[in-house]
Amino acid sequence: MSQKVRIGLVEDQLLFRQGIKAILETWPDIEVIFESRDGFSVVEKLGKSEILPDVMLVDLSLPADGNREFSGMDLTLALQESFPSIQVLILSVHDDEYFIAQLIEKGAKGYLVKDSDPQEVYEAIISLHTRGSYINARTLKALQGKLSDKVRPKPKTELLSKREEEVLKLICQQLTAEEIGEKLFISTKTVNGHRSSLLLKTDSKNVTGLVIYAVKHGIVEVI
Repeated sequence: MSQKVRIGLVEDQLLFRQGIKAILETWPDIEVIFESRDGFSVVEKLGKSEILPDVMLVDLSLPADGNREFSGMDLTLALQESFPSIQVLILSVHDDEYFIAQLIEKGAKGYLVKDSDPQEVYEAIISLHTRGSYINARTLKALQGKLSDKVRPKPKTELLSKREEEVLKLICQQLTAEEIGEKLFISTKTVNGHRSSLLLKTDSKNVTGLVIYAVKHGIVEVI
């Protein structure tokens, strides 16, 4: 990666914020350029910044703005509206599947618990920066639990071709276009063509939308 991935940290606990910053900056392709102890002032601060983070690591539990609650979910929604190019990765002590699924539905592009291995945090950041999402097994299971009961799966042949389903399943495994092409013995260009078709057919805006669609319609499952 020729250019460093610019990171923002939103975390009220100073010790943890300093710790995660120190860990992240051990990787030469990552640079922490923004920090905040609260979420409610982030949008205003970013509006005054010349350079924006590529990925924002956001704690789910953040200080209130006076009498007004302002959680990581509130910040996710605010960033999605004001700075949609910033990819949000939630870091939280909570391992509740409902919260995980809800945050992904609201616009977070990944969710990790705070006891995650540093290597997974790094991989999540790179995935968000290069692919626009990071959906690990825990997140996929959470989405399945929350969404699969809401929508009755349509017959797979009704909307997607067999090849498109194959590509979609591999996208849900976080494979790159090159890796999908190798597995299916097709070119990267063909994979990208299928991906574009999937986005159109499922009315999805990004990879996260494709994953949510696949879970809703029973195309992927977590055992």
